[in-house]
Amino acid sequence: MHIYVNGRNIEITDAIKAYVKEKMGKVAAHYDQIQGIDVVLSVIKNPAASGKHVAEVSCKMASGVVRCEEAAESMYASIDLLADKLARQIEKYKGKTTHSKESIRTDVVEEQEEVEEETAE
Repeated sequence: MHIYVNGRNIEITDAIKAYVKEKMGKVAAHYDQIQGIDVVLSVIKNPAASGKHVAEVSCKMASGVVRCEEAAESMYASIDLLADKLARQIEKYKGKTTHSKESIRTDVVEEQEEVEEETAE
């Protein structure tokens, strides 16, 4: 799995890149279907804007894509918020994919057991 870090209107330092890879690596450990994570860090230069540091992520998985965006007053804060939001979305996505498969299988097994009981009687 690859973690790509790009910047708009900001120079990406080694410290920021390492911080992003650390945070996104922890998120990626939750789900093994993640193929790649693209992170874009940007700074809004408008003085009237409240959250000037924006972090966006696009998480590519085997069966879809999860996207998030967060803004804060510092780049590290926006990365923290983004990692938390991505973790929640991946857990939700993971729950949907695993629960839907399990519920189909259990329904089929229960129906087969009911049919077997009716034929035995």
